[in-house]
Amino acid sequence: MSAGRAAEGAGCITWWGFSPALDLLSTGPVRHEGEVNVLLVGSADPRHILKTIASLQKEESLHVWVIENSMEVMARQLLLLYLALMPQESMGLNEKTEVYLEVFGNSEIRSQTEEILSRAASQLSLCVTETMETATHPCLDTTLLKFKERDELARIFKSWIPPQSSSSSSAYSVPICMSKAWDYRVRQHLGTRYDSKKGCFDWDLTMKLHEKGCGVINKQQYAQWRERGLAFEMREGVYQITNPSLLSSRVFSQKGNKVAVRGYWGDIVSSPYFSFGIETDDKSLLKTQNGQHIKTAQDISIENVQALFQSLSSRRGCPSTSQSDTQIDQKSVTIDDLMCLNGISVTFLPLDSLYKLPGKQKYSHFFHAIYFSASCVHQLGPMMRQIAAPDAVVVMELAKYLLDLNKEQEAGFAKKVTSIALEAGFELWPDRKRNDVHAVFIPQEK
Repeated sequence: MSAGRAAEGAGCITWWGFSPALDLLSTGPVRHEGEVNVLLVGSADPRHILKTIASLQKEESLHVWVIENSMEVMARQLLLLYLALMPQESMGLNEKTEVYLEVFGNSEIRSQTEEILSRAASQLSLCVTETMETATHPCLDTTLLKFKERDELARIFKSWIPPQSSSSSSAYSVPICMSKAWDYRVRQHLGTRYDSKKGCFDWDLTMKLHEKGCGVINKQQYAQWRERGLAFEMREGVYQITNPSLLSSRVFSQKGNKVAVRGYWGDIVSSPYFSFGIETDDKSLLKTQNGQHIKTAQDISIENVQALFQSLSSRRGCPSTSQSDTQIDQKSVTIDDLMCLNGISVTFLPLDSLYKLPGKQKYSHFFHAIYFSASCVHQLGPMMRQIAAPDAVVVMELAKYLLDLNKEQEAGFAKKVTSIALEAGFELWPDRKRNDVHAVFIPQEK
């Protein structure tokens, strides 16, 4: 009873990961300490960055290097990090958590969230165009990107800012109706079964997600997300403004010509709940009553993201201004006002840089942990031994939560990942408790 067009479900652009947040320093045989370098390839969102920071000791430092599949995903990574670094003097912990999850997992947002997103986009646009040699903020370092990539980021950020007047000449001054874009995808995916879509949603939830151990994903919330793209509805508010950070262009062939169509081209089947909503250290959140979970994936996402944001605040360095004890007006927050975290930096690398890193002396046996998303596992090749530290771990996301794959395809994907890793000179870490969400590899003995 799966969808008519299997490839359509996950979409062609990955807006969120298909696995829970990981502390990447604790996934292998040794816990790396001191100064640690981590490379993320196609991780899609900052969940692993936030989780890894939260596990650090005070004296430890972490440098994360990010390679993405597309500039749209990179722009969104920067946006989500920007929101995570908003100082509590300008936005309280509860509000920050809600805004973050709303931007992260909702196709449509509230008007006040649109204002925050628009101001962030304006600041990020300045950041990528004005920063040349030195990063304005250590966690938003785009200095290694090519000029054309920075120009593209600036264009994307500007497209997120609503035009001030109807006479605006912006390329995106004609707003996209997200509800129509979303419904188009659902129709394409379900085909003839669109008229019985509620039954299809219920089947995917109970026979797939719940069977895979995701019982905390609530029926009403999942159905609403499948229907409208609203994963997190936390306040009495009107969610009807298109979330511009979830728009991208997809090229289609029409009568021999290539046409770029702007719309929503991400996941419409699995959901944004995996990143923060299905695992928790607080077992009280996983209690059941009469076989039903008391808390939902939304509740768990809120708790987890709040805890991660609290850990960011605890690593906060000395404020660069005298505003530490005074309220900062949300409307006047600049890149300089964002929290600087002691010992933490995040650097964004060019889209095509993965194959170039092994040729650069700086990155020789440099990375202690390397993460590949499910859509990027094929990029692990023998040259990666050059950039992996001798005791590095390579973490590969598997296809467990890609719901349009059947069990045989999921198992086949895991086998393929293992063979790719072996050919690249990495072997499965034998002592790890097996799970079917990630595979962990270590360098083979030479």
